[in-house]
Amino acid sequence: MLLETKTAGRSAVQQPQHYLAEFERFERTASGHPVLQRLRNAAIARLAEIGLPGPRDEEWRFTNVAPLAAIPFALAAEAPPLPKVPAGAVICTLLEALKRYPNLVEPHLARHADYKSHAFVALNTAFLRDGLFVNIPKGVTVDQPIELRFAPKAADATTAPPVHYRRNLVVLAEGSRATLAEQFTGPEQAHFTNAVTEIVLGAGAALDHYKVQREESGAFHFHALQVRQERGTNFASHSITLGGRWTRNDVNAVLGDEGCECTLNGLYMVGGDRLVDNHTRIDHARPRCASHELYKGILDGSAHGVFNGKIFVHKDAQKTDAKQTNKTLLLSDDAVIDTKPQLEIYADDVKCTHGASIGQLDEEGLYYLRSRGIDAASARRLLTFAFANDIIERVKIEALRDELQRAIAGGV
Repeated sequence: MLLETKTAGRSAVQQPQHYLAEFERFERTASGHPVLQRLRNAAIARLAEIGLPGPRDEEWRFTNVAPLAAIPFALAAEAPPLPKVPAGAVICTLLEALKRYPNLVEPHLARHADYKSHAFVALNTAFLRDGLFVNIPKGVTVDQPIELRFAPKAADATTAPPVHYRRNLVVLAEGSRATLAEQFTGPEQAHFTNAVTEIVLGAGAALDHYKVQREESGAFHFHALQVRQERGTNFASHSITLGGRWTRNDVNAVLGDEGCECTLNGLYMVGGDRLVDNHTRIDHARPRCASHELYKGILDGSAHGVFNGKIFVHKDAQKTDAKQTNKTLLLSDDAVIDTKPQLEIYADDVKCTHGASIGQLDEEGLYYLRSRGIDAASARRLLTFAFANDIIERVKIEALRDELQRAIAGGV
């Protein structure tokens, strides 16, 4: 399959030729399953057409992809790790699921995360050789958290920096309930994690989702979470970013029927010259749905944070109740935050609010702690911990909550 790119008006950074060449090699040995082949070919053709995002792309104007595009990442040869399967859940590889549960996989795989307009989703889909499938049957409550841990080992120093493509499809049937935790760690050396998780909630289902990124300073990290909610569902997302050199988190939820509730919580805490970009979108497509969003950022050194959150209320989504809040704490004069809360409303009977605040540590709080014999560094850590712990306290998995509290206690 020979591919040509449209180069007119496209910068050198946007040219995906390296990935097109990698795809030609990959496709010769990849799975021959017709569903995957069709998706891969459609996605790579679309990537060749749109290229990587550049500075003129509105959704990427604060996030420079040049550092990532400059590295010729090579496909890592590894199978997705199968997690421990708690009672009541069905977990297998996507290849196995396509054989055993095609009626659950084919209607949803690559139907929700949009590879036609998003270059990094297209890249992930183009290299879709396998992944994980999680299914919670009708009416089942899974008491134990489902943990998906992605922890690649360091590659041989003589090889090219690796890229790891992770793909998950999670389908909850009517009336089911579960908790899912995705955790990403990785070596200090340069590597690229490109992960896409699609979640579908049947009527009356409920899911708590946690995504924790604690990769080292050599990591480039992209993660797209796409959620589809049906009638009366409840979805909560907790996105925690504490590492990586370059991180982009996209969290998108479509409230596709009446009576849905969606909660998006996020915390990003980095220093040095690291970048964290959080893009969220909540689509209120039907009436009588509610959404709640709170993102907090802590930036030190010359770190750069981006928060772009959109609440989109469609014409038919009357009785929408939506609230979005973004707060950022800057610990140094060189740290930068670009924040853009947005409301786009086409219905007239709604309650929608948004707000953003940017500040430094409270001087009165620092003075109070210092006056009680606490040194300046400890006082700073205490106030920073209190700011971040508002999000961490919402984590319902006790072991994960304790681990995160220890991490943020150590500071940026």
